[in-house]
Amino acid sequence: MVTSSHPEARWWTAEEDRVVCQLCPRGCRLQDGQTGFCRVRRNEGGRLRTLTYGHPVSIAVDPIEKKPLFHFLPGTSVVSFGTVGCTLGCRFCQNWTLSRAEVEKHAGRFVSPEEVVALAEKEGAPAIAYTYNEPSVFAEYVVDISRLSRQRGIRNVMVTNGYVAPEARREIYANIDGANVDLKAFSDEFYREQTQSSLEPVLDTLRWIRHETNVWLEITTLLIPGLNDSDEMLAAEYDWIVENLGREVPLHLTAFHPDYEMRDRPRTPPDTLARARQMARDKGLEFVYLGNVAEPGGQSTRCPTCDQILIYRTWHRSEVVGLEGGRCSKCQHEIPGVFR
Repeated sequence: MVTSSHPEARWWTAEEDRVVCQLCPRGCRLQDGQTGFCRVRRNEGGRLRTLTYGHPVSIAVDPIEKKPLFHFLPGTSVVSFGTVGCTLGCRFCQNWTLSRAEVEKHAGRFVSPEEVVALAEKEGAPAIAYTYNEPSVFAEYVVDISRLSRQRGIRNVMVTNGYVAPEARREIYANIDGANVDLKAFSDEFYREQTQSSLEPVLDTLRWIRHETNVWLEITTLLIPGLNDSDEMLAAEYDWIVENLGREVPLHLTAFHPDYEMRDRPRTPPDTLARARQMARDKGLEFVYLGNVAEPGGQSTRCPTCDQILIYRTWHRSEVVGLEGGRCSKCQHEIPGVFR
């Protein structure tokens, strides 16, 4: 009998001649030999297998600000890695060479969870980031690494699209300390047409992280000219964040550049980013940042009470200048985040 070399996946059930993946809301029903939408989970002999466990295709030591996480251990480095595959099919994907890659073409050597944690220890990095592609598609790897790293006193962060099934996310996030979730747009039509998914599961994940976990949460929205940058759509997003998550959740508004299947759109104009940021602040959001642009002051953290600069940033470099023990050094206002 030939056995698979791929580990068995979690979060699936058998159904007649198929297996049903329960990792994401898509719920792929796969016959023997079929691979799911994500391209990295396959029915092999009536059992769901994960094809990327232990096979990162990119490992680097990044500034934590690059994730982006601005209120989570600012100024520190983070061991970052990803595999291939994604639960979404974004036409505008800025990292499509990994998200839509064929897994067979990226089968590097096996890297154990112990090796990943040892690398973080060697680099003196206080955290490990699951990033580059969608980390939920290598969730079993995330679970094993994050459990081990938590035991070693190393924190864990997810950079994710938030499109994950409730059945899976509790175990995936059990040892996660911080997350940046992409909120692609505040429109189900946008999600259907541009990402081949739906909005509500992402909103549900955001609410769950914020209210049912201790995971530090930040949000990123990539502004695409003519698709998700209207005043109406942005206002709806900001109102939802304030009402459902709170005004203190940091929001990153980032600039789009033409890529993958969306090369017909222009780059996001600086005026659009400035308008979107001002609108967010007018709606009551306290920490709104601009990304992928060299906008003076667009990345620095200011006290929402006295306006003192707390953390000065330029691109991915940061300097804590007015923050003491998680409070503004001038007015003592408590700043939300993970600062030690």
